[in-house]
Amino acid sequence: MLRYTLMRLGIFAGCFVVVWGAVYSGVFPRGFGDSNFLWILLLALVLSAPISWVVLRKERDRASVQIVERVDRVKANLEANRSQEDVVDDASRAQGRPS
Repeated sequence: MLRYTLMRLGIFAGCFVVVWGAVYSGVFPRGFGDSNFLWILLLALVLSAPISWVVLRKERDRASVQIVERVDRVKANLEANRSQEDVVDDASRAQGRPS
């Protein structure tokens, strides 16, 4: 997951540099007044999103598999803990003690 995040940030940083150069060279229009940095940031975000979607497809699939495995492991651990509690509760009820 960290690898995917770093790759996505790298694509965004690359787009930011390209957009910054394009704005200051006049290819893209400048922002109004002091909003130029925000304009460059938003353009880079808009450009990097579809690039990341296409380029990082395999890495995103790997990350989602890791997340699913982690969630399944946590669910199995929770179920094991519940069953242990049920065994102790059933044993104490069989002996006539309140839980």
